Amino acid sequence: MKNQLITLLLIAVAVPATWAQDRIYRCGNEYTNNAQQARERGCKLVEGGNVTVVQGRRPTGGASAPAATSAPSGGGGAASPASPPTAPRVTSNDQKARDSDARAILESELRKAEARHAELVKEYNNGAPERNALDLRNPQRYMERTAELKASVARSESDIAGIKREIARLPSP
Repeated sequence: MKNQLITLLLIAVAVPATWAQDRIYRCGNEYTNNAQQARERGCKLVEGGNVTVVQGRRPTGGASAPAATSAPSGGGGAASPASPPTAPRVTSNDQKARDSDARAILESELRKAEARHAELVKEYNNGAPERNALDLRNPQRYMERTAELKASVARSESDIAGIKREIARLPSP
């Protein structure tokens, strides 16, 4: 009796699991469990593993979406065609002030970066920085410090180039 009950219980658990496992077909980047549709489209059966498909959002916009071509009406707004219709409008004077503030901040950052770069170049001394007391006792530390200085000089050069690119992207004052 007990064995029969266990057997029935195992069958009851196994049957729904087999019913839930439909065959999955791959049609390019799409998956389906509709066998007729898969045959019509020439899809391949996916075997040997579970497939989990998460439905994503469809992109809005892109090459197929028409771009807004008319300028926004009223207030001389500076919103781009890609701005959502609910985006707040910015007047041209406000935008000029923002651009001016951004330019001032970037130019300040550029001066700081150039000053720091000059200090690093001076300390690096063309690959022969001055040795300090720790370097005299540990030649390996001197080599590591020289390599760190070289990397810092290269990084500061990259930072300066990046700031200059950002300034170049801003509209002329």
